Amino acid sequence: MTVIGVLVIAVALIAVITLAKAVRIVPQQRQDVVERLGKYKRTLNPGLNLLVPFVDAVRTKVDMREQVVSFPPQPVITSDNLVVSIDTVLYFKVVDSVRATYEISSFLQAIEQLTVTTLRNVIGSLDLERALTSRDEINRHLSGVLDETTGRWGIKVTRVEIKAIEPPASIRDSMEKQMRAERDRRAAILTAEGHKQSVILTAEGDKQSAVLRADGDRQAQILQAEGQAKAIRTVFDAIHQANPSQKVLAYQYLQALPQIAQGSANKVWIVPAELTKALEGMGGALGGLSQMVGDLPAPEAAEHASQVQREAAEAAQAAADAAQQIHDEVRVAEAQATGGNKPQGLPAPEPVSPASLTEDPADQRERG
Repeated sequence: MTVIGVLVIAVALIAVITLAKAVRIVPQQRQDVVERLGKYKRTLNPGLNLLVPFVDAVRTKVDMREQVVSFPPQPVITSDNLVVSIDTVLYFKVVDSVRATYEISSFLQAIEQLTVTTLRNVIGSLDLERALTSRDEINRHLSGVLDETTGRWGIKVTRVEIKAIEPPASIRDSMEKQMRAERDRRAAILTAEGHKQSVILTAEGDKQSAVLRADGDRQAQILQAEGQAKAIRTVFDAIHQANPSQKVLAYQYLQALPQIAQGSANKVWIVPAELTKALEGMGGALGGLSQMVGDLPAPEAAEHASQVQREAAEAAQAAADAAQQIHDEVRVAEAQATGGNKPQGLPAPEPVSPASLTEDPADQRERG
């Protein structure tokens, strides 16, 4: 019984091992390379696969997903003999698991060494400034060379990126100083440009302001001149339409005499001897208003005749006072000029009475 039990257990164990070796489950995005008696037989795809126990064996399990590998920084010499440290990142995927297994022993190590040698060739033909500013060109060149070489290994290089380019510390200090000087220069240029634009705009504003102010003054003077011209034309037309007589003009002259005498600067007057005669003539003109032909008062103005006469008398009195005041001021000025001696010159005009200014010259001649 013991021997039979051991045999049963051994048979069951062999069956389980055989079944385990015969059945192979491959996960998604993976391929298994199978060899039969040391020779490539087939490739197992994802899912359930059956093998011949103890005859077929899985050589390698290849991951078909895209992989990312970051290589350590590599020292590279540029064309201007500067050593820079370059850190790269590589993206690749296996497209043929059989060739990736049998064409090269370690495709990952091979890709790393190929990347380093290609990077040194590319950077060696560039100077430092171009190497720092030509990353896209370096990436395209590396990607083309690696893709062409690794294609024989069943590997597709999808992308190569330069993660960092580190120049020496002394070069970094020089570059920082250069960039700082460049930024200072640009700042100074921008400040000067801003000041220039400010001065230009201020000058333009002053110019426009002066032009507008001059134009405003010109328009004001033109309008003022036009207003004065219209006023003079209106007065002139009104005078011609009214056709005033000599008595009205004489009356207006009598009203203006007190205003002439009231000037603060009129300290010395030269009074001609004919002034009294002129005043007598104007008085005669005012006195003989009713006897002038074509100058009869209108019927509707009869009630104002007395008022006009009173105003004429007041104007004559004011004119006489003004003439007397002027005569006195002239005498005082002559006395001061001659030191108290009586000047030898024209005789003094006779004083004019207000009544003589309003009387008719014919009546005065009859009295004479």
